[in-house]
Amino acid sequence: MRAESGSEPRYVDERSGATYPIDDPRWCGDDGAPLTVSALPGITREQVDTGARSLWRYRAALPVRIDAPVSLGEGCTPLVEKSWGEDRILFKLEWFSPTGSFKDRGTSVMISLLAQRGVREVIEDSSGNGGASVSAYCAAAGIRARILAPATTSPAKVLQSRAYGAEVQLVPGDRGATAAEALRQSAHTYYASHNWHPFFLQGTKTLAYELWEDLGFTAPDSVVTVAGAGSTVLGCDLGFSELLAAGQIAHRPRLLVAQPAHCAPLHAAFRAGAEAPVPFAHAPTIAEGTAIREPVRFPEVLRAIRRSDGDMAAIPEDAIAAAVRRLAAMGLYAEPTSATAAAAIEVFRARGAIRPGETTVVLLTGSGLKATPTMTELFAPEGGER
Repeated sequence: MRAESGSEPRYVDERSGATYPIDDPRWCGDDGAPLTVSALPGITREQVDTGARSLWRYRAALPVRIDAPVSLGEGCTPLVEKSWGEDRILFKLEWFSPTGSFKDRGTSVMISLLAQRGVREVIEDSSGNGGASVSAYCAAAGIRARILAPATTSPAKVLQSRAYGAEVQLVPGDRGATAAEALRQSAHTYYASHNWHPFFLQGTKTLAYELWEDLGFTAPDSVVTVAGAGSTVLGCDLGFSELLAAGQIAHRPRLLVAQPAHCAPLHAAFRAGAEAPVPFAHAPTIAEGTAIREPVRFPEVLRAIRRSDGDMAAIPEDAIAAAVRRLAAMGLYAEPTSATAAAAIEVFRARGAIRPGETTVVLLTGSGLKATPTMTELFAPEGGER
């Protein structure tokens, strides 16, 4: 697919304006900045490959041709309508993805590109879901994977990566220490990072295309999600921007983004009107998938939220736990990280960001099966054995 200007797509460093050929085997700019792909024109409903029951039905929206996708059937996840207080909410159940989280969208496209280019070994750093996803798709592609994860990562998530045949290296310290170790090791092994690689976002943007198709080729009024590194925010921004450019939707959905109050660096900067990090208090959170103090694409995430006339909320631990229980009571078994988005519904409704009669989609990004120890604590019978 050609870029919006009619030229061939390129990698772009939005901070410096530098560009690089899209066939370069790189995952960051020469100065270490994250990259995106130059603006693409989007696709029409006629370009959706309805014969593919996966995100690859939107392959025409990708910047390069992938001849042999590494696919496990990711995408085409359920959109379920439920009552949430006074509101009718559409919950997008991304845990129906093959490894149990939304990250399979980005991983499928990223690993497909790397396999096509002959990469045979990768490293990835992850608090759990990203590592499990990369492990699975590397197994499907015949690529060796080494996953670096914080030593405190949920055992179920570590087990899942190992089950796919990946080497798992547990790193002492927090999520930042794991990322630093991955960057050190990237000097000699290809870094297939879900936070860094621009083609991961090209896969994540299919979520916007899928919602567009789910809703009869229209856009929702708002999308509520949770952010750690912010890949769902950036993916929705990319996808809906392309659909807007293609004349396929009439408006850009508001991106309403939640973070746990115990680790909310993006929220702190958003509230301060800043683009760079500002001081914030942090503590351990049950929403472990979002415990990222220094998101790689910090200013880009904030710009995406503001561009959509969106909002942010910081959610207390007790409200996250309550949302986990409330979702489960209606048959939706969401891990605390993804339940944080549901916990924010009342906050955004009270502010007028969620409005009566409008279409609101809440992204539930991961299964409760991914966080069994925490879920056990949340659902232990009173006075009974845990």
